[in-house]
Amino acid sequence: MANVYDLIVIGSGPAGQRAAIYGAKMGKKVALVEMREVVGGACINTGTIPSKTMREAVLHLSGYNYKSIYGMNYRVKERITMADLAFRVQHVIKTEVDVTEAQLSRNNIEMLVGVASFEDATHVKVTNSKGSAIYEAKNVLIATGTKPAASAKVPINGTSIVNSDLVLDLPQLPKTMIIVGGGVIGVEYCCMFAALGVRVTLIERRPRLLEFADQEIVEALSYHLRDARVTMRLNEEVESVEETPEGGVVANLESKKKLQGDALLYAVGRQGNVDELNLAAAGIESDSRGRIPVDKDFRTKNPAVFAVGDVIGFPSLASVSMEQGRIAAARAFGDNSIVSNPSFYPYGIYTIPEISFIGKTEEQLTEEDVPYEVGVAYYREIARGQIRGDTTGRLKIIFHRESHALLGVHIIGEGASELLHIGQAVMALNGKLDYFVETVFNYPTLAECYKVAAFNGLNRVSKLD
Repeated sequence: MANVYDLIVIGSGPAGQRAAIYGAKMGKKVALVEMREVVGGACINTGTIPSKTMREAVLHLSGYNYKSIYGMNYRVKERITMADLAFRVQHVIKTEVDVTEAQLSRNNIEMLVGVASFEDATHVKVTNSKGSAIYEAKNVLIATGTKPAASAKVPINGTSIVNSDLVLDLPQLPKTMIIVGGGVIGVEYCCMFAALGVRVTLIERRPRLLEFADQEIVEALSYHLRDARVTMRLNEEVESVEETPEGGVVANLESKKKLQGDALLYAVGRQGNVDELNLAAAGIESDSRGRIPVDKDFRTKNPAVFAVGDVIGFPSLASVSMEQGRIAAARAFGDNSIVSNPSFYPYGIYTIPEISFIGKTEEQLTEEDVPYEVGVAYYREIARGQIRGDTTGRLKIIFHRESHALLGVHIIGEGASELLHIGQAVMALNGKLDYFVETVFNYPTLAECYKVAAFNGLNRVSKLD
């Protein structure tokens, strides 16, 4: 039967792509189902790639990185429009889609366009405008990702009230903006709009932003946000949102405050894309947020069905989703040789300035009663920091007081997500603080921060001993 596959992957985002390609490399017959006309999932089309490209456009056009050198009024373009931002985003999306399609084609992966749903654990129905067809698979892998969560309190209209998928549809750059949600997505967009001169009010129901990140780093980011005229309303919750007759927005808070803005971005959480899958037919359930429970090998309750990526929940990072896809495909075909250590997964938060970290935070180590010390380097003390005009960044190394083992690296500043990989490599190879002291780094580079931070940490230990 021509429609029988070794693996059917549902969803062509980072997790699905990697799973399909790995299955094909193992010589298996693989089909990839995608509901959109283009591949790449939310990552390429509405999420990661568009938002990071928009950030790059914002930094370039606003002259943000060079204001400390050329003055606060320095700008590459005087009047920046939403069209300017969308132009660069569309260019990058098209290129990424082309690259992905070429990869899938090269590996002889069959593309099926349409909405997938389970008939049973080994049969998947794919429905599109031309009709539907049923395909059989020995293994099925769900990688459908997530969509922005909706709330009855916030009526999304696509013009003045938007979610993260619709940001680039804003008709013009607002003068004032309300952002609901102080998680990664909300804070990233808050930074971008603030860098463009938009007066942003950020509403978050928790007492601090980005609770999973190191407190000192988040405090540094909060300082930059306030410096960019962002008003933060923490411990606050939205009761209702309404449009004004003039085309603006009013957010009514539970504390009886009223906030007014030209536009509102609702960025409170994301929901798993499981509605159309008919999971029950495969004997699988999802929780209230659409997340599918899996074991360590990414198997669902049904051993022939796997789930990976954002649809299984935390950490919801494209990089981790790729790794999960690769491991799940390997396990589906009996390959247990791939081992991945989640404690060495890096986090990148593309705020302005960006944040990246790996390992434990000070708060976690304090709770675990681990004797640690920190070493800090500031970009402003590094020649490369002055040359680049980034005098706000800092790099913090956390290490064990006695053994000098590396326990965590936390960075805020431009290039943080690239710079982190040096610390990641040293941690993964069981390196110690002494590595940074004894290693010669190129000069001038931001990588020198590691050496400066290591000396700073050793000085603290020697003074205490």
